[in-house]
Amino acid sequence: MDIIAAFGLSASAGLNAYIPLLVVSLLAKFTNLINLAEGWNALESWWIIGLLVVLSLVEFLADKIPAINHVNDILQTFIRPTAGAILFASSARVITEVNPILSIAIGVLVAGGVHAAKSVLVRPAVTAATAGAADVPVSVMEDVVATTISILSVIIPVLVAIILLILLLGLVWWIAEQSTEKESEP
Repeated sequence: MDIIAAFGLSASAGLNAYIPLLVVSLLAKFTNLINLAEGWNALESWWIIGLLVVLSLVEFLADKIPAINHVNDILQTFIRPTAGAILFASSARVITEVNPILSIAIGVLVAGGVHAAKSVLVRPAVTAATAGAADVPVSVMEDVVATTISILSVIIPVLVAIILLILLLGLVWWIAEQSTEKESEP
């Protein structure tokens, strides 16, 4: 179950770097749902929790302002995969069962892949199709999904595996639709 939680947490970091880190920090601090190993338990520090709250608010606001949201996505290209690596590697006991380098690499790839799909495929298409009118609602939806997936990754990891599989299939279908439409254009 820990490995599924690690995938869910790192995937949600691809949408929003700070929400899953904050969820892990708060759950580790206030519940027994997450027990962070030595070194990773720094996420339970009040300083880190405070920093994550501030960074979450900054990203929330930056992602809602036209033009700034694109700059934010460029900056997040480095931050989200790093957050994914931290989340994957720190997820409960995974670090002791999986080689730390492999664990970090998987976290980078999962979060980076989700971020790339969001910032290169989905967001530009949404912006183009709606002249930017849907950017804020889509951003809010991403934050809700990141929060939900983060919490469910810890509480019901099997459900997250099913949700991530459905989202992946949906993305593959959407990409196929886009390429079919481009081929049919004169």
